[in-house]
Amino acid sequence: MPAASLADTDPLQVLVYADSLSWGIVPGTRQRLPFPVRWPGRLELALNADRGTPVRIIEDCLNGRRTVWDDPFKPGRNGLQGLAQRIEIHSPLALVVLMLGNNDFQSMHPHNAWHASQGIGALVQAIRSAPIEPGMPVPSVLVVVPPPIRTPRGPLAPKFAGGEHKWTGLPQAVAELCAQLDCPMFDAGTVIHSSAVDGVHLDADAHVALGDALHPVVRELLPR
Repeated sequence: MPAASLADTDPLQVLVYADSLSWGIVPGTRQRLPFPVRWPGRLELALNADRGTPVRIIEDCLNGRRTVWDDPFKPGRNGLQGLAQRIEIHSPLALVVLMLGNNDFQSMHPHNAWHASQGIGALVQAIRSAPIEPGMPVPSVLVVVPPPIRTPRGPLAPKFAGGEHKWTGLPQAVAELCAQLDCPMFDAGTVIHSSAVDGVHLDADAHVALGDALHPVVRELLPR
C-alpha cells in the first residue's frame, strides 16, 4: 500500500482556549461533563459529520483562567502567560476559539467590561504574533463572549460577589475591540444563559446549545 500523505491523515486543528465554562464543570459540583456533551466536543462531532476534511478540537480549558491577570491564590491562571508557546506546540492550527473574560470579574479584582475586553485584545494579538514554524499558517481567531454572570450562588458566591455588575457591557466592549482588530466575534449570551445553580457555569443543555450555535460559525471560518 502507498504511504499515506499528510493530507490523508492530518485533520484541521482548532484550539479552544478557555476556562471552566468550556472545561465543562457541572454546576454545583467538581465533576466534568462528558466530551460529546460539552460544547467543544459537540462542535467537533458536528463539524466532522458534515465536512470532507476531518476536524480535531484541542481543548485547553483551565478552571479559573483570566485574560491577562494573575489569580492571587492559584498559580498559572494568567491567560497571556504561555499562550504563544501553546500556539507553537499545537501548530498547525486552522482556528483558535477564545472564550474568556468572566473570571476577570471575580471579587478580588476591580475590573470592569472594558478591562476584560482589553485583556481579550492582548490575547488575540499574542495568538497572531506567536512563533510558528516557517510555512505554517497564522490561525484565525474567533472571540466568543461568555454569557452574563447571574447572581452567584453556593460555594462560588464569595468568589464572584458583585461579578454580575462588573460583567455589564462586556458584549459591547468586546464588539468594539473586535471591530478594531478585524476579528470575528460570537456573543454566547444570545443563545445560552449561565446556570441558575451557581450563576456562573453552564448546564448540559447550554453546552449543547452553544456547540450547535457555533457549528455554522466555525464551519465558515475553516479552510475549505
